[in-house]
Amino acid sequence: MSMSRRPAQRLVAAVRGWRGFSVCKSCGLRRFSIQPAQQKKIPNRYLGQPSPFTHPHLLKPGEVTPGLSQVEYALRRHKLMALIQKEAYGWDGLDHTVILLSNPTYYMSNDIPYVFHQDTNFLYLCGFQEPDSILVLQSIPGKALPSHKSILFVPRRDPSRELWDGPRSGTDGAIALTGVDEAYTIEEFRHLVAKLKGESNIVWYDLTKPVHTELHSDYMQALAEIKARNKNHIQGIRHLVQNLRLIKSPAEIERMKIAGRVTAEAFTETMFASKSPVDEAFLYAKDGELVLLDGGCESSCYVSDITRTWPVNGRFTKPQAELYQAVLDIQKSCLSLCSPGMSLENIYSLMLSLIGQKLKELGILTSSITESHFFKAVRKYCPHHVGHYLGMDVHDTPDISRSLPLQPGMVITIEPGIYIPEDDMSAPERFRGIGVRIEDDVVITEDVPLILSADCPKEIYHIEQICGRSS
Repeated sequence: MSMSRRPAQRLVAAVRGWRGFSVCKSCGLRRFSIQPAQQKKIPNRYLGQPSPFTHPHLLKPGEVTPGLSQVEYALRRHKLMALIQKEAYGWDGLDHTVILLSNPTYYMSNDIPYVFHQDTNFLYLCGFQEPDSILVLQSIPGKALPSHKSILFVPRRDPSRELWDGPRSGTDGAIALTGVDEAYTIEEFRHLVAKLKGESNIVWYDLTKPVHTELHSDYMQALAEIKARNKNHIQGIRHLVQNLRLIKSPAEIERMKIAGRVTAEAFTETMFASKSPVDEAFLYAKDGELVLLDGGCESSCYVSDITRTWPVNGRFTKPQAELYQAVLDIQKSCLSLCSPGMSLENIYSLMLSLIGQKLKELGILTSSITESHFFKAVRKYCPHHVGHYLGMDVHDTPDISRSLPLQPGMVITIEPGIYIPEDDMSAPERFRGIGVRIEDDVVITEDVPLILSADCPKEIYHIEQICGRSS
């Protein structure tokens, strides 16, 4: 059933079908499940993002984004509706509609836009990378969740704007690329909103932090206010999506392996290029100082986050090497704990204890320090956590507690550090002004942890070899 170009009056009829009135026979017979709609041919033109037609070197047939297929995205939507089914246990006789907004285009000045970056919750569920769009997942009358239909509302094709802003996918491109069941222009979303005001509809939408303020005010604010008057008739959705994002699929881990390798190579080349003497336009560091670089990349919607510390002149001084080796030993101990059942909070507690022990061995903390002052003193020299979740965002799934037991498929960072202030008169003089952090990206498995950043050197010998090699 083609729905790529449909007048508003025909959409109104279709909306009635969504709510259990008259409905097209072919739609009624279609099995809405984890399988995407019957695959449509990708239009033979540029869309608003790479497609298998325009970028066959990046995407295989059936992929929405590199390495991730329509079936993978459909499975994510199916899992989300299954979570809603659990959340809504006992809410009989009600229909459920999930609404997620895309990001808008942000501008640095006048008509000069920043590079567009899609809202990652929206992106996770459909892979559509255009601004000013809406994803709707709607339960089907007469069918139990997680059965649903997926609908995208997207910017209308506009040759005059596309001349300046680049191509748009349009409704036909959105369906063919993403595999959603239906697509309409963004202006037609108002017809669906009108149908959602009834008391039999529960809307799953993040009211408190709207991603797209203009779409929120134009379409969602009035609806949300109406639904908020009825108990439980508007529910947040962000926490459920984050629960899904927390566990990576094999395809996601493959994407993150690529990001890790790219970043490791970049770090290695930076270590080599930054050896003294170095132009301060490239790196502002004096001979004898350490460089601490916390960086990463985004590759096919997934990120890396690595930290390395190295001497700009290619050789660690004795105090630098002592402190560096202490941090490396701590990091390796923390990495060994990255297994199911542990949590980031558990590993953080161990990190603080190990840092305190090392600080005593180095003479930075006195061996007589009382237990009540021990952790406060340690946090002075390491004021951050041991790590965070990683995925489509650097600080991924921020609403998920770090006390949650780790499970296979989670990806985290492990990044202990020790930083001795220059003006810390209580520390031995040889350590003052030295800071070290070492960070790796880690996939939790049933067995030993998988280090995504393993190609990035961190042993003293390897770092000095790279920094000391000739051009």
